[in-house]
Amino acid sequence: MEFIDLHAQYLQLKDEINANIQKVLDHGKYIMGPEVFELEDQLADYVGVQHCITCANGTDALQMVLMAWNIKAGDAVFVPSFTFMSTAEVVSLQGATPVFTDIDIKTFNMSAEILEKQIKKVLAEGKLTPKAIIPVDLFGQPADYDKIMKIAKKYNLLVLEDAAQGFGGSIEGMKACSFGDAATTSFFPAKPLGCYGDGGAIFTNNDELAELLKSIRIHGKGTEKYDNIRIGLNSRLDTIQAAILLPKLKVFKEYELQKRNEIACRYTDSLKGKYTTPFVPNNIKSSWAQYTLLLNNEEERNALQSKLKEHNIPSMIYYPKPLHLQTCYIMHGYVEGDFPHSEKASECVLSLPMSPWVTKQDIDKVIWGLIKIKAELK
Repeated sequence: MEFIDLHAQYLQLKDEINANIQKVLDHGKYIMGPEVFELEDQLADYVGVQHCITCANGTDALQMVLMAWNIKAGDAVFVPSFTFMSTAEVVSLQGATPVFTDIDIKTFNMSAEILEKQIKKVLAEGKLTPKAIIPVDLFGQPADYDKIMKIAKKYNLLVLEDAAQGFGGSIEGMKACSFGDAATTSFFPAKPLGCYGDGGAIFTNNDELAELLKSIRIHGKGTEKYDNIRIGLNSRLDTIQAAILLPKLKVFKEYELQKRNEIACRYTDSLKGKYTTPFVPNNIKSSWAQYTLLLNNEEERNALQSKLKEHNIPSMIYYPKPLHLQTCYIMHGYVEGDFPHSEKASECVLSLPMSPWVTKQDIDKVIWGLIKIKAELK
């Protein structure tokens, strides 16, 4: 059993993917070929925004928006502590300061209440200028944008939705990647919509921002190839990756998203009352990048993972150390206890196999194993 079965997915889409790759090989437009622009149009239409700008990876997507917004040294950008490094890393790469916030332990997403406390703290200290918020749609569930956008408006802050894991999720029918002033996603192979390499995209309704981003992704070029009017990046989505994503997007919309939700419901129906299963508010639909249990403590989590391994059931820990305690951010003075929910999540979460192409037998094996192990560990 695979934690994420990419090979099974490929076998289902093999003919269409191979045909698309062959088309690229035939026309030879490997950089910014027609498939890139076709994909951008389809992604923008699916999300429901005016513009989609693809790029080389999800990290670049985040950084490109911060570059376009002129985020720089002396600026504060608010990010959750319980997430992957990229969310804070891009802030540091711009010379700005990531200011961490705690999460809501039920959803694993940024706590709006702690966010506002951190904004007030930065303003009171007067050393940094608050500029932006980067909420993360962790494990496939969109963050609480209703509250976050109200806070952003109150303090005149920009909002960049990090939907690297959230693509396909929604709030009352509004798709992930449509919230905030701009949004990004990742096409890393393990994401809900992944390519066979690296890839990313930015979404916005702002015409001026879209044009800036198109320049930034190609070395900051102007109307002429060798007239660079700003500092940019070399961050283009390869045409072959776009060709792979086109059929994958089609099946994601028609089958995979629904299947992910069916598998999640099956896990929850079988495990509720035995484990702390994921909480998804009624108005939110998750794309289930991961299905994540919350155990009581690190010892229980590690024992469960070890037992699952004995039964040949894969599992993953996201993320074993919160960002505010990472070595590279020691200089900011955070200590254990600053963000107790982020720290608890790092010690207690365990993610189960989640793939639209996983067999019913494999899901039954995971559920049976968890129930059996729970009885053994009592």
